[in-house]
Amino acid sequence: MSSVSLTTSTFRSSSEKLSDNSSTSSSTTTTKKQQKQLLKNFTRSYSLTSSSCTNSEDNAAFKLSSADRRFSFDDILDEKEEDFKPERTSSLSELLNSSEGDIRVEHKSRDFIRQSSRTSSTETMSSGENKKCVFSKKKVMHDISSSLSSLSKEMTISSKGSCTKSSQSAQNLHQAAVNETKGKTCQLSLIFQRSKQSSPQGSPSKMNPSRPPQVPKPQPDPIQDDLELLLKGVESPELELAMGRIIAKMDALGDELKANTSARGAFTDDVFCEITKMDSRRYELTTLGAMNDLIRKAWAVSTIGYDLGSSLCKSLLNKGVLDILLKNFNSDDSTIQFESARLLEQALTTENRTYVVKHGLSTVVRVACECSKSPCVEKSRIGMGILEHLFKNSEETCHEVIRLGGLSAILYECRNSDVETLRHCAAALANLSLHGGPENQEAMIQHKASEWLFPLAFHSDDNIKYYACLAIAALVANKEIEAAVLRSGTLNLVEPFVTGHSPDEFAQSTVAHVHGQSKNWLLKLVPVLYSKREEARSLAAFHFAMEAGIKKRQGNTNVFRDIGVVNALKKVASSPNAIASKYAAQALQLIGEQVPHKLSQQVPLWTVEDVVEWVKQIGFICYSPQFQNSKVDGDLLLQLDDKSLSDDIGISNGILRKRFRRELNQLKRMADYSSCDTSGLTSFLQGLGPEFCQYSYQMLLSGVNVKDLKELNSEQLESECGIENSIHRMRLMHMVKGMNCSRNGADFDEGPNSKSLDVFISYRRSSGSQLARYLNFSLFLQPD
Repeated sequence: MSSVSLTTSTFRSSSEKLSDNSSTSSSTTTTKKQQKQLLKNFTRSYSLTSSSCTNSEDNAAFKLSSADRRFSFDDILDEKEEDFKPERTSSLSELLNSSEGDIRVEHKSRDFIRQSSRTSSTETMSSGENKKCVFSKKKVMHDISSSLSSLSKEMTISSKGSCTKSSQSAQNLHQAAVNETKGKTCQLSLIFQRSKQSSPQGSPSKMNPSRPPQVPKPQPDPIQDDLELLLKGVESPELELAMGRIIAKMDALGDELKANTSARGAFTDDVFCEITKMDSRRYELTTLGAMNDLIRKAWAVSTIGYDLGSSLCKSLLNKGVLDILLKNFNSDDSTIQFESARLLEQALTTENRTYVVKHGLSTVVRVACECSKSPCVEKSRIGMGILEHLFKNSEETCHEVIRLGGLSAILYECRNSDVETLRHCAAALANLSLHGGPENQEAMIQHKASEWLFPLAFHSDDNIKYYACLAIAALVANKEIEAAVLRSGTLNLVEPFVTGHSPDEFAQSTVAHVHGQSKNWLLKLVPVLYSKREEARSLAAFHFAMEAGIKKRQGNTNVFRDIGVVNALKKVASSPNAIASKYAAQALQLIGEQVPHKLSQQVPLWTVEDVVEWVKQIGFICYSPQFQNSKVDGDLLLQLDDKSLSDDIGISNGILRKRFRRELNQLKRMADYSSCDTSGLTSFLQGLGPEFCQYSYQMLLSGVNVKDLKELNSEQLESECGIENSIHRMRLMHMVKGMNCSRNGADFDEGPNSKSLDVFISYRRSSGSQLARYLNFSLFLQPD
């Protein structure tokens, strides 16, 4: 390996031939003199390193690099004279691991010198005197360049054929690189166009190499201004224009995403296209993030946010963005997959859900379930949010999602401590309870969903509580699974929640309630108003009161008439259920309907008109004149027996009498006897079970109080207290006997079949049973 270092000021392109320094010593001396005369103090170096070339057919490697040198004409003219000092450079073959000779040429192009001269001239051109100076400098530089060009021709070296061969190889490599670059230009056009659009002035900025780059001032975002205008909620003609611009922005983002995806699919697998793919990937992530941010902000807008968000989601469907998202769910790129899931979770409106169910349900559910297994909290939120929306579609969709593992994933995430994730879980279970139908509700019981709803309803977050209570209220309306629901104890937490919150305030507690529920969702809630359980009716009335306030602000109260809930609300509003009737009446007032006659829960104090109204509500309107003529008030109504209904009221049909007695017993259980119960007898009977409350009024009329219960026998309970059921009499007497033994300090006998208890909890408050059940469930979750 031999190395020769030459010093010259010649600036030639990479396509010119390189020559070897093998001329005579006299020629070298002449060259040095010409250099000193022409350049004066301007010295630059070429480093030429060559290795011994063989006769092999392989082409030598050629690499051309340029150092970043910054200088001006003042530096050239003022530089002091220096002696020529040759420089040696290390062999490039060590860097490239090549077996052939390598040539490295460090040069400064003539164009760069002229560019620097123009830049320096522009900065100093402030007066006529400066202009003359610049012109004189330009003339000197022109003379130097001309002399250098002539000197370059004289230094052509042809003594070694190996260097000529290397020069020819360099030209071939250069031409091949030019041809390859031209072939890739069509693929890079989209990327270059995007880079121009990202520039503040729409074109690449020209920077002075002698100055540091200046950071451009941030430009105001017109879309952000439009969103702020919508958030103010002020009626103005600009609102529609702002909405139009936001929708147009979403359309543009959809077109860009589609074009970028098409261009990315056309790239090959070579190294050059891999760089382009990376740029395309970054652009796709940015676009997905911008679309997700735009939809989230649209949903957060009150009043018109529902219409705006629905329009943006419809744009995703029309522009083919949903197809891209579904395709990305199968992508190996986890980041692309997650960003697509984030956008889809915000865009699952009724129309988009139907499309997803038809074209990619299994893929979406699979990704959502995988998110539940991820330690990332954000992924858990997105996965549960997607399942929450999918359970709103139909019974068939709910069944398929359960089969694919959606319900198991939700119940597993109920162990999570993240509040937002638990909100999605509770809302998903509520949607499944309402839209799943009887078959899927039984599947929920088999998966012990009613048990998991208890800790959710016991949570400190109001939104988690609410949806858990809503789910249990929808489940208890199904008579087939009512017993299993009651065993969970979750239903007992519904009434405390309803009585402790205001529908209007709760509607504004979170963004999820700002726009209310859809028409189809509310239609599924109507049957809960007809439930026999007071807790279920109370919670349903609470929700309709909240929805009435939301829809009134949106100007969309006709939705309640479309789903046929007005008559159900009127029936609940006139019922003796104090909580449910209050919220039902509130809902009717908000939607502009007349509130019917309200029945008090103090049934013993009812008037004849109250009794007649109640008879009409339970479906015995044809017998209302008999009650009116007989002057039956609340006191007489509670004392009616089978003989009175047959002889006095005229209900001769035995089946009709049983129906009437069933409604009457239900009324007795929910009635308030505080006006005549001073000893707390009703509370004592309530502790035995709600079915014992139907005997309260008859026992109070007989003069029985809590202290007298220990003296009563079975015959007295039957004849005086009206307890015809012998099982009820036995249970009552057993309860009284146990109470007496505990007061006397006697211990209960522990036989061989007595149940062994690990923990006994004594909590003398109304919520003691709930505390015990919560502790029991917490112990159930602990590993063995």
